Amino acid sequence: MKIYCPKCTWEPHAHSRWRCTCRHVWNTFDTFGRCPACGYVWRETKCPGCKHWSAHHDWYHDLPPVDAERILDSEPAHP
Repeated sequence: MKIYCPKCTWEPHAHSRWRCTCRHVWNTFDTFGRCPACGYVWRETKCPGCKHWSAHHDWYHDLPPVDAERILDSEPAHP
């Protein structure tokens, strides 16, 4: 599977990091967008390359098609 920004094709590396609103810092692609500290699921991810937001699932390429909205709607709401 390839992971890259759907807008500019910037590719995250193992050392790439994002910050959750709870202040936890981690690589969002290690957990498919779920913060390991608070459990919040990020539906959009900001690209460090082009600074634009895209749906998190759009970063994953070469995957079979899935109904991401159905999967995300089954996730528990953030407190």
